[in-house]
Amino acid sequence: MIILPAIDIKDGNCVRLYKGDFSTVEKVAADYLETARSFEEAGAEWIHMVDLDGAKEGRPVNTKIYTDVAEKTSLKVELGGGIRSLETIQEYLNMGITRVILGSAALKDPKLVSDAVVKFGSEKIVVGIDAMNEMVAAEGWLESSDVHYIDLADKMISFGVKYFIFTDISKDGTLSGVNCQQLSALNEAVKGRADIVASGGVHTMADIIACKEMGLYGTICGKSIYKGTLDLREAIEYASDKC
Repeated sequence: MIILPAIDIKDGNCVRLYKGDFSTVEKVAADYLETARSFEEAGAEWIHMVDLDGAKEGRPVNTKIYTDVAEKTSLKVELGGGIRSLETIQEYLNMGITRVILGSAALKDPKLVSDAVVKFGSEKIVVGIDAMNEMVAAEGWLESSDVHYIDLADKMISFGVKYFIFTDISKDGTLSGVNCQQLSALNEAVKGRADIVASGGVHTMADIIACKEMGLYGTICGKSIYKGTLDLREAIEYASDKC
């Protein structure tokens, strides 16, 4: 299992939100590049980055920050937030971003997901499924829908999607533990067809252990790293252990 330490960017700052609420923004690190390099030193191979301004505005906003991390570290950058077109995907991939996340587009513009997988390949595209009470949310979590998270995953798999990030919004930024029930249900539903990355609620090593025991592909860790409740190096070493 891979561990993806996270940096969310708003107004050029490294921040975390509580349950996706923009009014709860909290600055958690002084310098994005220094933070990314600390992840690299701890043994991380990937970094999960979100353009919160982009998610809200529906367009790329903090581009230089992500390209800096891609250029100045060895980390593979997984990036989401405000990606709404094939042109934007192409630009980010050309800039060195390893994998892009399509979230709102999966719900509102499924053809974009289908076209993106065809054009760029399933290794370059990950669909972010963000849910509240099992129903998918969009537009930086500001809009709700009547689409069940497993139904959306099934639809996306039919387009060739291989990777999903599942976030229980009610858990995100709370340090209250991952939603094992929903993660397990999703993982079982897509088994043999796609891989799941857990996001939201990671608090301690117990969450990393739970995600690995479920057979998940990856786990995203954000606030737990910044608050010191999870040791990133320990998490990476446990997750990558093949035994």
